[in-house]
Amino acid sequence: MHDKIPKPHESQAAHGVQSSAREAWRMFEIIAEFVTATERLRSIHPAVTIWGSARAQPGSPTYLLAEDIARRLSDAGFAVISGGGPGIMEAANKGAFAGASPSVGLNIQLPHEQHANPYQDISHTFQHFFARKVMFTKLSSAFVMMPGGFGTLDELFEALTLVQTGKVRRVPLILVGTQFWRGMTDWIRDRLAADGMVSPGDLDLLQVLDDPRAIVDAIFDHYHTRGFGPTPSEREAEYML
Repeated sequence: MHDKIPKPHESQAAHGVQSSAREAWRMFEIIAEFVTATERLRSIHPAVTIWGSARAQPGSPTYLLAEDIARRLSDAGFAVISGGGPGIMEAANKGAFAGASPSVGLNIQLPHEQHANPYQDISHTFQHFFARKVMFTKLSSAFVMMPGGFGTLDELFEALTLVQTGKVRRVPLILVGTQFWRGMTDWIRDRLAADGMVSPGDLDLLQVLDDPRAIVDAIFDHYHTRGFGPTPSEREAEYML
């Protein structure tokens, strides 16, 4: 006796149920990732995130500059957060690891796995880029942008947009390297602002600095009249992130 062959609509319905179950389970995994990361990283405060190219070579001027900045921030009392991988991420963790405050790496699982650098007091790995981005934003009192590629630009403009739209509190967004960033900042001023695509005041959200001491001072200057934590209204806005 032959098994009953499912009708097309029965097969589609069964597939739909399976897809819905898989999507629901995926949502639970995402929620669990947020909960785990929040619980593990909640004591990291105040903190500064350093972003930049994964391709920067150890010993290169950009690598050494990132290491110097991170060491100064760490000795000044800031935990230093990076993406946990090679290049500028490694330099940032290495500098902080030698300093007085925690060196933190927020790694990501990739098809070609990104290996965590060895200079981390705390290392946490994410499955999802967006969960990782949220934690960078929630933890950081400032962002220091070293020269980098598409990933660095993505992180920069994500943070810039969140600050511009008031979804997060205003924090220092510091571009390191006048020569590297000049073309972009000129284009923002001469094209975006001139054409009314952004407000003139939006240009003030970015600072371009070269001196590691000036970077640390700029962060302290920003918080001179307020604490490092968000105000109640800023916290409420972050809940809508």
